[in-house]
Amino acid sequence: MSGLKLKLRAGEQVLINGVVLQNGDRAAEMTVKTQGAHILRLRDAIHPSDVNTPVKRVCYVAQLAVAGEATADAALGDLTRGIAQLLQVFREDTIRETLETALAEARAHNFYRCMQLLRKLLPYEALVLARGKARPEKVDA
Repeated sequence: MSGLKLKLRAGEQVLINGVVLQNGDRAAEMTVKTQGAHILRLRDAIHPSDVNTPVKRVCYVAQLAVAGEATADAALGDLTRGIAQLLQVFREDTIRETLETALAEARAHNFYRCMQLLRKLLPYEALVLARGKARPEKVDA
């Protein structure tokens, strides 16, 4: 039987089924054999106070499903709505493809893969938001 292989850095923390475990002084590798375990490396986690943009919101929903803090059905509903909203905003083909693939992964209950795909959009979103702030507002004379 294979399983999920985790490679942890020295001191790295991981959440497994609601329990936080911390690795020791050296890098370690382990295999999780149990199917359906909820596993989240804390270095991959978004803190709730940092959920302040549209892409971060959908990433956070996927994260909740990965951690087992949201049911698959609830997460899928929220992800479907959130990604649909993002698809209305983003017009670039590569971004749209990533969003559509993330949605397909969510529908297959592959929430970790969904979260990974959505996280790839965070730098792009930051760039778009920064560009929007740099534009001067129109002032009526």
